[in-house]
Amino acid sequence: MSTDAESKEYLHADWSLSRDTAHAPGAPIITIVGDGQLARMMQHAAVELGLSCRVLAAEAGSSAAQVSADVVLGDYEQREHVMDVVRDSDAVTFDHEHVPNEFLNELIERGVNVQPQPSALINAQDKLVMRKRLREAGAPVPPFMGIESVQDMEGFWESTGGAVCVKARRGGYDGKGVWFPADRDEALDLTSRLLHNGVPVMAEKKVDLVRELSAMVARTPSGEVIAWPVVESVQEQGICVEAIAPAVFSSEQIVEHAHQLCQDIAVELGVTGVLAVELFEVEDANGQPELFINELAMRPHNTGHWTQNGCVTDQFEQHLRAVLDRPLGSTALTAPATVMANVLGGEEDPEKSMHERMDDVWRRFPGAKIHMYGKQWRPRRKIGHVNLSLTCGSCADEDAVKQLRREARLAAQYLVSARWEDGWSPR
Repeated sequence: MSTDAESKEYLHADWSLSRDTAHAPGAPIITIVGDGQLARMMQHAAVELGLSCRVLAAEAGSSAAQVSADVVLGDYEQREHVMDVVRDSDAVTFDHEHVPNEFLNELIERGVNVQPQPSALINAQDKLVMRKRLREAGAPVPPFMGIESVQDMEGFWESTGGAVCVKARRGGYDGKGVWFPADRDEALDLTSRLLHNGVPVMAEKKVDLVRELSAMVARTPSGEVIAWPVVESVQEQGICVEAIAPAVFSSEQIVEHAHQLCQDIAVELGVTGVLAVELFEVEDANGQPELFINELAMRPHNTGHWTQNGCVTDQFEQHLRAVLDRPLGSTALTAPATVMANVLGGEEDPEKSMHERMDDVWRRFPGAKIHMYGKQWRPRRKIGHVNLSLTCGSCADEDAVKQLRREARLAAQYLVSARWEDGWSPR
């Protein structure tokens, strides 16, 4: 990133290139702070609504900048850039939660429509703040503690019998910023290093996981709330690799509880736009299922990508409607079940081009909906996802869903490696 003065000069220079032609006359303007795949897919949804989005992007070739006509280069951590990019916007929203809240509070004081607001966002920015707030609201969270010293960690380790998960309070995603120390010495050494490096941390009790669920709602500033079906998410090395919609392997009681928790949290915290609540399904001492809240995301979420092809209104369109305080759309299923499989960069990038790989997938699975993010290959990087749905009228029983999962994973893996994991050949 260039110096503040250079960045601001470049920021202003970009305005004349696109402002007069980037937006339909009379259409609301939504500024998205962030330039990743979530902003990219919001832009796709905006086009269908007769809108387009302005994007504050760090790089001209970023995922969202590739598909947006109104791109402003800048840094969301620079106050001047944030203040400048939002002018004449009807709403300001985000594809991440990391914009400094003091900037957002200043925008609100100026009368800018910021959604979600920083009073809600703080609960997605700081994991310890979130845990405390949810506990105060009576929501189920694992035992936790803010860690200020090695002695704090030592006490927490003893109190949990060594079942400890250590988390950086801010930042971290896709397995980054989360640690599971194998023994007491590792936990204490990790804590010492993190605190020495100025990383605020917390610890929580590691649970015996049955499965992970994701509950999602959208909420408008005027209070309308609509939920999507609860989904099961599958994690590998801390990264979501698959989402199964609906969560057919969980009990109706647990699914309803997840629904209610998500809606209650949206109202309690004043969340606007899309809220995703990541949940741990565990068994209590009597072998009965119960839920603990893992994380909150106040934006479209990876576990909601299935909505693009599996229900009436996808999460990206719904988020834009919500932040503009417009009526929300139906979230009814359009297929008995849909599976989303992430495309994660492999250890090597095959010689066969990605578009040739896509063609191969479609020849085998004509129903596959492939969504690519315009990102360069990097190991374990999310570069796209595949959605596959059961045909209308079919039964979403256990065997059918397992087969759908298998096909979605095969398609995603082929896009990564250019090789069919099951040895399939078109001949």
